[in-house]
Amino acid sequence: MTTTRHFQIGLLGFAAATLAASATLAAAGPTPAAAVAARQAGFKKMGGAMKALNDQLKSDAPAKDAMTAAARVLAATAREQPALFPAGSGASAGVPNDALTTIWSDRATFDAQMAKLIAESGKLVAVTNGGDVAAIRAQAKATGATCAACHRQFRADS
Repeated sequence: MTTTRHFQIGLLGFAAATLAASATLAAAGPTPAAAVAARQAGFKKMGGAMKALNDQLKSDAPAKDAMTAAARVLAATAREQPALFPAGSGASAGVPNDALTTIWSDRATFDAQMAKLIAESGKLVAVTNGGDVAAIRAQAKATGATCAACHRQFRADS
């Protein structure tokens, strides 16, 4: 067997071991404190991306690349957020946060809101790729409205 073949087999074994370890950690889930910290960081990141996008939309010459980058950050982070609300990670966990208990008592509605956020932020990426500023402005407004609706229903500090 060639050295390249040995390297490929070793790399494949390493990848399989890494995947197995990741699956084990994911199955165990994050601690409440880690979940709260990660989701708060994610929401701050999303807020920063939305601000960057809106700043571009307010400028005289919005930069398509900057808007697309902001939309991508927003969409990627939105996809990560639902997993950061495991049972027991509300305010009762002893970790200060604004998550209302309705997230867990009405999980179907919360999950639907998160799915809507993921869909709207995905549409935002698509329209920013197109470069039509009016369409980007409209989709940014729709995405922001989805965020606001979830805050009103599931966040104590709206």
